Amino acid sequence: MATGKNPLFDTATTLGKIFLFLGVSAICGVLVAGLLVPAAAVSGSAASGSIQFFDTLPAELKVDPPSQSTTVLASDGSVIATLYAENRTRVSLDQMSPYIKDAVIAIEDSRFYEHGGVDTTGILRALVSTARGNKQGASTITQQYVNNVINSSLEAEGKGDQVLLNGVNKGVGDKLREMKLAIALEKKFTKEQILEGYLNIVFFNRDAYGIEAAAKFFFSTSAKDLTLPQAALLAGVVNSPSFYDPTIHPDNAKVRRDLVLHAMLSQGKIKQADYDAAVATPVTTKVTQPRQGCAYATTAPYFCDYVLHLLLNNPAYGADTAERERKIFRGGLTIKTTLDPKAQAVAQAQVDASAGANPDKWGAALVSVQPGSGKIVSMAQNTVWFPADGKFDQTQNFNVDSQDAKGQDLNGLGGFQPGSTMKPFTFAEWLNEGKSMSTQLNGAVRRYPQNFPWRNTCPAPTVGWYDSTNGTKDLQNAEDGYYRYMSVLDGLANSINTMTFASASQVDLCGIQKIVDAVGIHGGLPTADDPNPKVPMTTLGNLIGSTQTAPLTMASAFATFANDGKYCEPIAIASVTDQSGAQLPAQATNCRDAIKPEVARGVAYAMQEVLNRGSGSLIQPRISTRTSFPVAAKTGTNDTNGSTWVVGYTTGLATATWFGDPLGNQGRPGQNLTINGKFYKGIDGYMIAGPQFSNYMAQVAPAYGTNPFPAPPSSMLGTTVVPRPTVPSAPASAPAPAPTTQGSSPAAAPAAAASPAPSTAAAP
Repeated sequence: MATGKNPLFDTATTLGKIFLFLGVSAICGVLVAGLLVPAAAVSGSAASGSIQFFDTLPAELKVDPPSQSTTVLASDGSVIATLYAENRTRVSLDQMSPYIKDAVIAIEDSRFYEHGGVDTTGILRALVSTARGNKQGASTITQQYVNNVINSSLEAEGKGDQVLLNGVNKGVGDKLREMKLAIALEKKFTKEQILEGYLNIVFFNRDAYGIEAAAKFFFSTSAKDLTLPQAALLAGVVNSPSFYDPTIHPDNAKVRRDLVLHAMLSQGKIKQADYDAAVATPVTTKVTQPRQGCAYATTAPYFCDYVLHLLLNNPAYGADTAERERKIFRGGLTIKTTLDPKAQAVAQAQVDASAGANPDKWGAALVSVQPGSGKIVSMAQNTVWFPADGKFDQTQNFNVDSQDAKGQDLNGLGGFQPGSTMKPFTFAEWLNEGKSMSTQLNGAVRRYPQNFPWRNTCPAPTVGWYDSTNGTKDLQNAEDGYYRYMSVLDGLANSINTMTFASASQVDLCGIQKIVDAVGIHGGLPTADDPNPKVPMTTLGNLIGSTQTAPLTMASAFATFANDGKYCEPIAIASVTDQSGAQLPAQATNCRDAIKPEVARGVAYAMQEVLNRGSGSLIQPRISTRTSFPVAAKTGTNDTNGSTWVVGYTTGLATATWFGDPLGNQGRPGQNLTINGKFYKGIDGYMIAGPQFSNYMAQVAPAYGTNPFPAPPSSMLGTTVVPRPTVPSAPASAPAPAPTTQGSSPAAAPAAAASPAPSTAAAP
């Protein structure tokens, strides 16, 4: 940056300045004979000493690309957010208006194409002018570029306190070094390359570095489309960005702009008519305030923040957090994500419709992934990043873990009790052991005492019991009428707690554990010591969803059923490229065999029945009747109704929707509350999370594939006629009765609450 207001060197007297000029002229004469004042014209020890000092200065300058903005993109290439330490977008010289090039040269360095990096004529003029009391700078564009490159490097290294500014902290040695580097730079680069580099690095405003960002900030246009008055104004701003800021000091900016225009006219760069028209143009701006960071993302701020944390946790981007931040916020990266903006718009509309504005701060969340790839398609929640009237503000992500598998921050809330959405995994183990889903079991069994002979081949012991004769409660369902024999299929379809336990009592609990682990389910609130805690399925309460689990985890687990038993880790980052176009580490699809294909098909068959005639049939609008494609899903509600779910899938898309309490210890009961003007005696999975799921899948799933699910083996279905009891009717608009257990429609009840009994949880 040229100051135009400071003396060239910080010396005490006019005579000292003149002698210094002569010494500098001698130095430059030795290095670029013919361009500067010859060394023979100088005498005295001062000149000789200066030449020796000059010879010891470095002549190499590492010109790294300046700090540039990083762009986060959706899968279709649309911009989600911009991340930067300095708002800068590099453009080539041919992408800049000719006016800006001519204007900068005219006012900053009219002899730019004539000198070799240092302009002795300009130095002499500046010294004489300064000696007369009129301070004037003499740095060429090349010298200014050198100074900016040095300062940019210092900023990138976290050494901003060492930045050198003319007339502030720049000494004689600094100026001489700058001159030598400028001369060397002129030998290495063309004038056009230097001018392009200068215009891309120079500071215009704290929100605008480089000409492209300045054009966008001050005029909401591009560098290529700058008009003559606009270009002249920006060229003038360079001299003192604060004093000539047109948004703050328009009168100062006009005086400086007109001076630039006069210089352009006198140097033959514009005609008189152009000058007259430009001078007559009032100073007006059209500011586009840059919005830096995921909090200002145009869509999906929480997904963007999740992506940012994934990169900040990746050692491939630097040895420590500070280095990674420099890489991401200064590296000019292009981060292409997996987010589908069309799906995201639908997801956001659904969570906002569920509970976009509620004074009691109940949360709604939705996340979907693509089976077979693990790509995160959408991620939304009913909150805003910054406080706003009538809005629920929240910076934590409802959909993801609080930490990653290495114990590093993900800024997620950490999950919620999944309730009966855990029941399909017991059902899967039932099928995995070769049993038929038509098998009839006794759903009237409610006591599982401490000495119950559970089969468990895992090292972890079986924990918990249900026995009202021994200090705990008997196992309960949400409604009477289901304590009877029924098929295992009907038990899952109607979400009957006693049937889940009847099934679990006849399989290896360790087998359930292996399936849960294989499909990526982990839970609890991760810690640095245990960042990826398992959900222990040998703790009986977890059979019906006692342990907190994130929606993204559940969506990815259910996607395994859609993908014929192959689990794919969720991914958000498709590619990352740097300024040069080089590829940096991103995320790749990583799938593994988790459960047998025939088991996955059996589960899909059963969970279609959940929607057709079971606990999910109460969802309004009904997904199974309003679409022409097959959908499988499971509802879930915890024992306090404070966490409600629907998780399901088509062959091409898996989605988890959640509604509940996201505050503190998540202990508020979801009972006797009003959401969007509607009173609920007790929230159930089908009531709010259900329509989120139904409406979203109806609009989005067809784009991802809705083929019929492959049929399971006939032996898995069995030949016994399966009784299918009618689900107790309830008007879709009527609230469920306040449960003493929980849920609505055939549902579940809390596990016994006595040590070492399992934590309470259950749901339809």
